[in-house]
Amino acid sequence: MSIFFRASYGKAGLSAGDILRDVRLWLAFGFGAGLIKHAPGTFGTLAALPVYAALLQTGFWGYWLATAVVIAVGIHLCDYAAARLQVHDFGGIVWDEIAGLLLTMAWVPFSWRNLALGFALFRFFDIVKPWPIGWLDRRIHGGLGIMLDDVVAGLFAALVLVLCAPWMSQY
Repeated sequence: MSIFFRASYGKAGLSAGDILRDVRLWLAFGFGAGLIKHAPGTFGTLAALPVYAALLQTGFWGYWLATAVVIAVGIHLCDYAAARLQVHDFGGIVWDEIAGLLLTMAWVPFSWRNLALGFALFRFFDIVKPWPIGWLDRRIHGGLGIMLDDVVAGLFAALVLVLCAPWMSQY
């Protein structure tokens, strides 16, 4: 048994190989980042960084259109993965973290400082789940529920980031 990966995933007992061979599961697991046993949400958010970097090249409308597609496709991917794993919102399903970070970063210009703070803020809101994030997480199920709490966490993180950005530019 590996210290980095689980022996099996979900009640269905899928192997890492099963997940890597199924494109929809591979995507739902954040290109495989969600396979990591410890802190899969953080690794899933790290998997968002190359996506974010690529989308920065698409301009304002391209970024927003792609983010909307990530969210819409994510509802299907997360629903599919939860059904295959037989577990609602299994920790390894991290496509929602990708969407959440993209939303967090959509409101501010790129800088390493903004990215580091945005990453930390998103992880904070995703882990702590203040109202209404926790309420949504408990009450809405399926792919929509898996995606929605991270979308709202991303919006909360974005709000704090936008409020901090003018202050941060002074230093």
